[in-house]
Amino acid sequence: MRLKRTQYCGSLTIKEQGTEVVLCGWVDRWRDHGGVVFIDLRDRDGVTQVVFDPQINGLDGASTLRQEYVIAVKGTVRPRPDGMQNKNLPTGEIEVYALELEILNSSQPLPYMLHEDSPSAGEVDESLRLSHRYLELRRPRLQKNLKIRHDFLRATREFYCAEGFWEIETPILYKSTPEGARDYLVPSRVHPGHFYALPQSPQTLKQLCMIGGIDKYFQIARCFRDEDLRADRQPEFTQIDVELSFAEESEIQSLHERLMKKIFKDVLNKEVSPPFRRMSYADAMAKYGSDKPDTRNSLTLVDLSAQGAKSEFQVYRAAMEKGDILKGLCFEEKEALPRSELDGLLKKVSPYGAKGITWVRIKGPGDWQSPQAKFFSDALKAEIEALLPFKKSAMLLMLCGDSKMVNNALSALRLEYGKRFGYTDESKYEFLWVTDFPLLDFNETDQRFYAAHHPFTGPNPDDLSTFMKSSDRKALEGVRARAYDLVLNGSEIGGGSLRIYDPKVQSRMFEVLGISAPDAEQRFGFFLKALQYGTPPHGGIALGVDRIAMILAGTDAIRDVIAFPKTQKATDLMSEAPSPVDTAQLSELSIKVIEKKAD
Repeated sequence: MRLKRTQYCGSLTIKEQGTEVVLCGWVDRWRDHGGVVFIDLRDRDGVTQVVFDPQINGLDGASTLRQEYVIAVKGTVRPRPDGMQNKNLPTGEIEVYALELEILNSSQPLPYMLHEDSPSAGEVDESLRLSHRYLELRRPRLQKNLKIRHDFLRATREFYCAEGFWEIETPILYKSTPEGARDYLVPSRVHPGHFYALPQSPQTLKQLCMIGGIDKYFQIARCFRDEDLRADRQPEFTQIDVELSFAEESEIQSLHERLMKKIFKDVLNKEVSPPFRRMSYADAMAKYGSDKPDTRNSLTLVDLSAQGAKSEFQVYRAAMEKGDILKGLCFEEKEALPRSELDGLLKKVSPYGAKGITWVRIKGPGDWQSPQAKFFSDALKAEIEALLPFKKSAMLLMLCGDSKMVNNALSALRLEYGKRFGYTDESKYEFLWVTDFPLLDFNETDQRFYAAHHPFTGPNPDDLSTFMKSSDRKALEGVRARAYDLVLNGSEIGGGSLRIYDPKVQSRMFEVLGISAPDAEQRFGFFLKALQYGTPPHGGIALGVDRIAMILAGTDAIRDVIAFPKTQKATDLMSEAPSPVDTAQLSELSIKVIEKKAD
C-alpha cells in the first residue's frame, strides 16, 4: 500500500479547506458526469465525495471503479460548488479533489444492494443477509449499532473501575451443573467419556471470588444456553456479571442506577434520574400481569374476581368456585374497534391458553353493549364501573381462568392497545426495580419445586424459618427471595439477588429442589465445600449486554447489535455452523454419532 491514510472520511469539514489528505475506504456510489468521475468514498466514520478529473495524469483508473472497490485517494479538500452542498451529510459542504489514486482491491458484483434507500432494500431475504454478514456489517446502520455497543461497554468498564471493582476472567470450559436450560457440552480428548460445559453463567465462579476475598468483581462474560431461541435471545450471549461482598440490596441497586445514568449520558447524551421506582412482584402481577411491566404504558389491570362470582354468567361463577381469577383491561377507545376485531379477540389470547374472552363497550353508566351484558345486574354493573379508570366511551376486556394464563394474555393486550391508542409514551426511558419475587416455582407436571431465579438465591430473612422447617407446599410457595430485576421499557435487562452464604441454608435449598445429597455432592460438591471456609455475605447482578445495546440503538431485534448472530435455529448461515466433523476427529474424542430413528 503506497498511500497512507491521514484521516477518516466522516471527519472532514470546511475547516480542512485547502488541506491535502489521504482517505481509504470502499466505493459507496459511482457517477460519471461527462468524463469527470464522482464517487462517494465510505469508511466506518462516514462518507466523503471525491472528484476525479481525467485531465490529471494517473487518474484514468477512476473510470474502472465500481461499488465496493477498496481504494486509497490522495487529494485536496475544497468547498463544493454553490447549490451542490448536501445538508444531509456531515461532510456535505466539502469534497476531495483527487490527485492520486491507488486501487487496493476490486469486488465481485454484490449479491444484493447494500444501500438502505435502494428500491429492493426491503425485499432482501434475511437468510441472504445473514449468509453475507460481512457485507451487512458495512451498512452504516449496523456500524452505528456496534459503535453504540462499544461505547456502552467502554462506559461500563470505566464505571466499575472507578467504583473499585476488579475485572476478572472466569473459565469458559467448566463443569456441567444442569438446572434449567441445557448445557453446551465439550468432550475432553485426554479424559475420554468426560465433558466440560460452556457456562450458562459464571454464577458459582463469581461467588467463589467472594469466598476468595476479591470483594468486588465484574466481568463482561460470554455465556451459553442450549435452548429454543426468540427474537431477543441467542444461544451465546454477553452479560455484565457483577458480585460484591458485605452489601445489601439497596446498595447494589443504587450502584447500578448510577451505572445506567452514566451509560445513557455517555452513549446517548440522555439524562436518567435515580432513584428508580421500586415495585413488588405481587404488585407488578396484580396491576400489569407481568413481572417486567412497561410502565410507560398507563393502562392497568383490574381484579374483578369478586364481581365475577356474583354475576349470572355461569362460566365466571364456575371458574371462581374452583379458585380461578377474573381480571379486566379497560381503555378509552380513541377509535371504535370494529366488530370483526372484537369477535376475533379470542385469536389474540388463545396462544396463552384462553378459551374465551368477554368484551363490553360502556357508553355510559349502566349502558353496556356486549353479548354477555344480560348476565350483569344494574347494581353489579355499577360496582364494576366504580373500579374502572374510564367511566365513558370505555372498552372493557374480561378474562377468567388460572392466574398465569389470565395475566399473560391481558398483559399482551395491554401492550398492544396501550401502544395503539397512545397510552404508551415511547419517548421515555423508564426504569423499574421489581423486588420480592417468589423463591420457588412449583411445576405441576414434574410435581417438584424449581428455583425461580437460581438455586443460590437467598430467602427473605422474614421467611427463613418457614423455608428451613416447613414441608407444606403452600407455605413454601409463599417464601420470598432476596431477588431483584431491573426492567427498562418493559424489557428485563438485569437480574440479581443476595446469595445464600450459610452451608445449611444451601443444603436445604437443594433438598427442597429435590436434589439428593449425593447428587448435590456430585454436581456442586466443590461449591458446598468452599461455603464452609468463612463465606462473607454477598450478592450481585447480571445485566444483559445484548438487550441493553438493543434498547440504546433503538431497534427491536437483538441481531442488529451482534456482529455475527445466529438464526432462530441456532445456526450460523455465514460459516455454516454447526457442521459435521470427520470421523478421525470423533475417534480422537472417543465419540460416535448415532443417527436418530424416525418417529
